[in-house]
Amino acid sequence: MTVHKGRGLGEPATEGAAHPGRHSKRQTSQKNFWRRMTLVWAGVVMGIFGMAGFVSAIEWTNRTDFCISCHSMKQNYEEYRESVHYLNRSGAHAQCADCHVPKALGPKLVRKFLAYNDIVHEIKGTISTPEKLEENRQRLAEKVWAYMAKSDSRECRNCHSFDSMALGKQGTAARLKHPQAAMEGKTCIDCHKGVAHKLPRASEDDL
Repeated sequence: MTVHKGRGLGEPATEGAAHPGRHSKRQTSQKNFWRRMTLVWAGVVMGIFGMAGFVSAIEWTNRTDFCISCHSMKQNYEEYRESVHYLNRSGAHAQCADCHVPKALGPKLVRKFLAYNDIVHEIKGTISTPEKLEENRQRLAEKVWAYMAKSDSRECRNCHSFDSMALGKQGTAARLKHPQAAMEGKTCIDCHKGVAHKLPRASEDDL
């Protein structure tokens, strides 16, 4: 009589045959883990490159060359080139963004978003000729002055501050008025209009 040494009925399975399912689950779990990690790292890399591209685009649009690529801005640029902010004895000059774009990220993004209005008016040709510019100059100037007054001349103060003024090197009028303006809490645009672009005729008559 031949005796079979196989597993008898009711006997527990051997260890090797008992866990093929566990081994498979472990492999699946590891694969899922590495798949998730790959996706996470891919997201991180894409986020870094996306942010770098976004920041680069913001800075690229801050260049004066970009600003004057619009036809209507070339007239303003020629006015600016004749101002003390461009031509002076020190050879330093402010760029368009230095006066018109905030440095802080939050206000900068808001300003960039609102710039869509500039594109609309470029397409419409609102100030596409010297005559149209003069017709709209008062309205545009007052809009910018109101913005600067509301922000306490924030962009001006990136370069100018009462604390760093060497009053002894200033002219008589400035030497007298700047300390008084500081005490009265005045902001730059209260006194300094027409420093980079021509004043509207109505405002010239008020001086």
